[in-house]
Amino acid sequence: MLYHARERGDTMKKYYPRIADTLLDEALQSSGAVLLEGPKWCGKTWTAAKKSKSKLYMQDPDTREGNILAANIKPSLLLKGETPRLIDEWQVAPVLWDSVRHEVDMRGEEGQFILTGSVSPILNEQISHSGTGRIARIKMRPMSLFESNESSGEVSLNALFKQDCTIGSISNLEIEEIAKLIVRGGWPASVTSKSESSLKRAQDYVDSIVQFDVPRVDGIEKNPNKMFALLRSLSRNISTEANYSVLKKDMEGGENESISRPTIQSYINVLQRLFVVEELEAWNPSIRSATPLRVSPKRQFVDPSIAAAALGINHERLLLDFKTFGFLFESLC
Repeated sequence: MLYHARERGDTMKKYYPRIADTLLDEALQSSGAVLLEGPKWCGKTWTAAKKSKSKLYMQDPDTREGNILAANIKPSLLLKGETPRLIDEWQVAPVLWDSVRHEVDMRGEEGQFILTGSVSPILNEQISHSGTGRIARIKMRPMSLFESNESSGEVSLNALFKQDCTIGSISNLEIEEIAKLIVRGGWPASVTSKSESSLKRAQDYVDSIVQFDVPRVDGIEKNPNKMFALLRSLSRNISTEANYSVLKKDMEGGENESISRPTIQSYINVLQRLFVVEELEAWNPSIRSATPLRVSPKRQFVDPSIAAAALGINHERLLLDFKTFGFLFESLC
């Protein structure tokens, strides 16, 4: 029937093991459903598909219309299938969230569903329940250098926070290679292709965000030129505590048209809901200290290649500006 997903063999390039693999295994053993969320192109579907036994691709052009129709009439039809059942890009039909939560309650078993999503929903507007206690959340990002086999992993961040350890390791990467990795990013398609078109991929990603993804997030029209200006400003101020005044000045540029702080905030909110921008909160290493090292959060892109693409620089240009290189290296870390 039309509303059923097409069960298909996933043809993909070599799969690189992800840190999320272990996290997903653990979550499936303790929760009825798991939400794997993160930016587009970061590998969520690849990772979820390897763990699932049946699949529903909500954005499949052949079945999208029928799936949405079924979700509006009787969403439980879309939940039938061998478990764990993958529901890819569930937010295409937000009603599926509450349906999955209800089905988990009815079945009373762990590991029933894996949901993937590239847009964070708005509670009370798109879904009525947070899913607490039924749906575990895992945030997935583009590949780290350890996941892409370009870092040895000899120094473990986890171990650093758990115990005192001696750091004694030398990276095999030359500075030119690091510049290339920053511009390429951790997008699985770029990592697995080993091609010279990685900068073009990142630029296409930025264009896709502004032209296609942003307008669909909340149904409120955004000025593409202003959004590009915001992305460039965030890129120019990457790894810093740039406030709204700095962003406002950058976005207005030489134009007479002004832009308000609430408008800038609404644009940033959209980028956060698309998992493109994250805020790195001020960190206080001492529990007893009254003052953190920083007060304002630093805004980072989920991948440093976004900043390089928004600024229109390749690795050769990056090596000519070591100050910018330093900020993008911090973003990479």
